[in-house]
Amino acid sequence: MKKQFNRMRQLANQTVGRAEKTEVLSDDLLQVEKRLELVKQVTHSTHKKLTACLQGHQGLEADKRSKKLPLTTLAQCLMEGSTILGDDSLLGKMLRLCGDAEDKLAQELTHFEVEVERDVIEPLFVLAEVEIPNIQKQRKHLAKLVLDMDSSRTRWQQSAKGSGLSTIPQPSGAKADALREEMEEAANRVEICRDQLSADMYSFVAKEIDYANYFQTLIEVQAEYHRKSLELLQTMLPQIKAQQEAWIEKPSFGKPLDDHLTLSGREIAFPVEACVTMLLECGMQEEGLFRVAPSASKLKKLKAALDCCVVDVAEYSVDPHAIAGALKSYLRELPEPLMTFELYDEWIQASNIQDQDKRLQALWNACEKLPKTNYNNLRYLIKFLAKLTEYQDANKMTPSNMAIVLGPNLLWPQAEGNITEMMTTVSLQIVGIIEPIILHADWFFPGDIEFNVTGNYGSPVHINHNANYSSMPSPDMDHSDRKLHDQARRPLSVATDNMMLEFYRKDG
Repeated sequence: MKKQFNRMRQLANQTVGRAEKTEVLSDDLLQVEKRLELVKQVTHSTHKKLTACLQGHQGLEADKRSKKLPLTTLAQCLMEGSTILGDDSLLGKMLRLCGDAEDKLAQELTHFEVEVERDVIEPLFVLAEVEIPNIQKQRKHLAKLVLDMDSSRTRWQQSAKGSGLSTIPQPSGAKADALREEMEEAANRVEICRDQLSADMYSFVAKEIDYANYFQTLIEVQAEYHRKSLELLQTMLPQIKAQQEAWIEKPSFGKPLDDHLTLSGREIAFPVEACVTMLLECGMQEEGLFRVAPSASKLKKLKAALDCCVVDVAEYSVDPHAIAGALKSYLRELPEPLMTFELYDEWIQASNIQDQDKRLQALWNACEKLPKTNYNNLRYLIKFLAKLTEYQDANKMTPSNMAIVLGPNLLWPQAEGNITEMMTTVSLQIVGIIEPIILHADWFFPGDIEFNVTGNYGSPVHINHNANYSSMPSPDMDHSDRKLHDQARRPLSVATDNMMLEFYRKDG
């Protein structure tokens, strides 16, 4: 109790007479003392926020840490999904590849977090919670020793004043000697503590470059982590894209014609061939074919099935209008019309020629300029439409009617604005292009054509290839007989015959 009372009295004396308190640190070290507290605050806050960024559990070994990562959980989920769906489906393959990628990313993340924890987070913790507090603890201890030294000095001076022996107090006697020894011992302890504290504070200042390196290390480790992650993803992406490109079942509606043909390895677009072949089975005598609107739900379902290259012919054979609607939709949804934007002006100019022979020749010239893929698909389609018009007594679809309903889906201008309003002004011109091409299909596209080009399309599309069409030549006919059959079936005009003769003369 007496010791505590003396301490309280010392503090009271220091509070009342602050001018008597001895400051043993230089101005430079006093500035360092202030900086210590600021660095501690910043380092503590940074350590807390950086720790919160870790996705794994701090302190765990790498293997255990990796298992706790959300990325690892995602990778496991993807792998399980791949097992459920199987590698015979595109989704199954994609899940497996993506699961493998996420697992490798999780490993990279684990390595990154272990490095950050070891080289940045732990050193920051030591700085904020150990090194700086130790210096501050020494500073408090020094303050206590200075207080003791000042108190012992005060007691020694008061003892000298009490003796009254001279004008300059010089206490003597056993008690005075004891007070002097106490004062000197206190001063010695202050000096030792001050020297140690000064060394630690100067060391803190000198090591500031090391503390700054913690943050440089953080950025370097992050950069390495992101670089390795990017390399991993760039390695995986070609594999993922290769799986997609190798997959047979690819959507065709709304895709460029060349892209669809290249990816599917076909010559005729699948929706065109499938619809034409089915219409040859069930729609040749259907009244208003291509003119009567189909059921919206049935059309949507058929388009989706064609995108998957899987069509149930039996289901749609009772609804030829849905098949015709799907064919029109495919042509209309092409990014570029089958007869191309590039040749649009030439087609229109040809349709404006008044002389019939010259108009047909101009249309033929434009047709010959079509890219090979467009030419082949237009030839295929026109040959079918020509065959369809042979049943015009039943289906009421004359070449003119066919041109009206299908022409805007084969050719339109490349321009911004309202397509419907724009097409109204050129619809007659387009009809003037398509109708003569259908009428003289065998002149524009000489020779026979096999509509079922790829058999069963390499998919579950089943067509009865032994069906007999009254308008089709017998498969047993040789080439010359088939040609005669076509000519007898569709006599050309005198003008067209003269053009054919002139064409063959020029051709030698």
